[in-house]
Formats: sequence, C-alpha cells, structure tokens
Amino acid sequence: MKKIKRIAAMIGVILLVGMYIATLVLALSSSPQAQNLLMASIVCTVVIPVLIYAMELVARVLDSSDKEEPPMKKTDAAQAKGSKKKNASSNKKKHS
Repeated sequence: MKKIKRIAAMIGVILLVGMYIATLVLALSSSPQAQNLLMASIVCTVVIPVLIYAMELVARVLDSSDKEEPPMKKTDAAQAKGSKKKNASSNKKKHS
C-alpha cells in the first residue's frame, strides 16, 4: 500500500510541475490561443491540488469508519442505555 501511495504522489508531483511549466510557457508565448490555455492552466493548477486534498480527506474518513465497531443490535443498544443511566445515577450518589 505504501508503494502505491508513493507512486501516486510522484505522479502528482510530476503533473503539478508540468502544469507550472506549461503555465510559464503559455504566459510567455504569443499565440492566439495562449490566453485561453493560460487561464485553463492556472485554474487546473489551483483546482487539481484542492481535489486531491478533498479525495484524501474522504478516504481518511471512510478508512476510519471501517475500523469502528460493528453497529449494535437493538437489544444491545437498549442494554447499553440502561447501564449508562445506572452508572450516571450511581455517580451522582457517590458525589453527594
């Protein structure tokens, strides 16, 4: 899994550097389409890293939710509620 992440990171770095170079070249060129391509390159330079960050956040949240305990049955949930109420009332008695 670590190798896949490293490879993906290297591909991302290469793409970002390529976009920065393309932005620089397009800013200095004088072709008729240069302005449109420059704007597209600038937008991609901002949007792509934001999308990558968002995907990492979603993956992290989904990965942490997989590691949680399985959901309780209704009877287990009712028993847990009852034990919490008993613990709370016994704690109040101890502090009084």
